[in-house]
This record gives sequence, structure tokens and C-alpha cells, in this order.
Amino acid sequence: MRSFSRRGRSRTRFFTSSTGKVKLTVASKQGKDAAIAIVGPGDFFGEACLNGHALRIATTRAVDECVITRVEKEAMIAAIHDEPEFSALFMSHLLARNGRIEEDLIDQLFNSSEKRLARLLLLLANFGKEGSPQPIVGKFSQEMLAEMIGTTRSRVSFFMNRFRDMGFIDYNGRIEVRSSLLTVILQDQPQPQPSSSTPI
Repeated sequence: MRSFSRRGRSRTRFFTSSTGKVKLTVASKQGKDAAIAIVGPGDFFGEACLNGHALRIATTRAVDECVITRVEKEAMIAAIHDEPEFSALFMSHLLARNGRIEEDLIDQLFNSSEKRLARLLLLLANFGKEGSPQPIVGKFSQEMLAEMIGTTRSRVSFFMNRFRDMGFIDYNGRIEVRSSLLTVILQDQPQPQPSSSTPI
């Protein structure tokens, strides 16, 4: 996979994806890599170059064929100051990214690995956007999925086979997700209780 930016290098550029998916990874002191995000078409990455930190903490690699636009830090800062429409678009991206990080943290803290995998597959298939879930494009190995949800490859293999047996996904070379996979996430969720207030 081609790398666009590497951990430890200077933060002087900003990127946006037109097509394809990009994987963001970090590494521990022991050298173990962990995938922390997948960036899709229309997303920005590398925006940390704007916060004053000199070095990158993540490495970005293409998951499939991508068209990536590179913008120098100074040009990006000028666009934010001088172009209100672009500034609003960028702010919308930052808010969406922040919301996604909060959701990922809650998912990691409170959900089982089975639910975390189901949620990740739905996100990769663009569930919730216009139309039905789409086939997941790109090389997403069980090892990569395991990195992203914080479990082992064997657990991912077990759940992928279970999802396929239950008709939630097709999994033969590429992954196709059905909307019914959402039931894995919704099961055991607390239901809203009716009001118990007494009329006066």
C-alpha cells in the first residue's frame, strides 16, 4: 500500500481524498501498528499540521486506488481565512470527525467486540448515507479489522462467519453488508420507558 505521510515526519502538508479509502495507523513503542481510522472520498486528513505540532503521529496508506490532493499548510491557512464557504466546509468536517471519535470511544468502552465489528462493517459500507449499504471496496483483512476494533484476528474470523451464516453479510473475496446487520448493534439496547407522571 502506498504511503502518503509517515509518523515522525514534519507536518507541512494537508490532504483531501477525492476517490478511494486511506488508512491511518499509529505505532506503539514496541513497533506494533494499530489502524485508528479509515478516510473516504470527500474527507480531509493531515489537518493536524494546523495545530502547531511539528511532527506527525500517524502514518497514512492507501487501502485501494485513490485520488489524493495535497495542499501546503500556508495555502490551507489562507483558504480558511479568505474563503468563507471553504472555511464552513472544513469546520463541518472537524465537527463530524470529533463526533466520530466520541462514538468510537463509547463503542470501545461499552460494546462487545461483536458489536464493534458490526458497527465498523456498517460504517465501511456507508450505512446511513443515501441508498443501501455498498460493497466494501479495498483490501480489509481480518487482521486490519481486528486492529480497528481492538480484538484478535481469530475473534473477527468467528464473528464474520457468524454474520455470514445469519445472512447479515456476504463474505467471499470482498465484503457485502446487508442492512439487517444493524440488529446486532440494536440487540439488548435499553428501550425508552413511558412517562409515569400522574395527572394533577
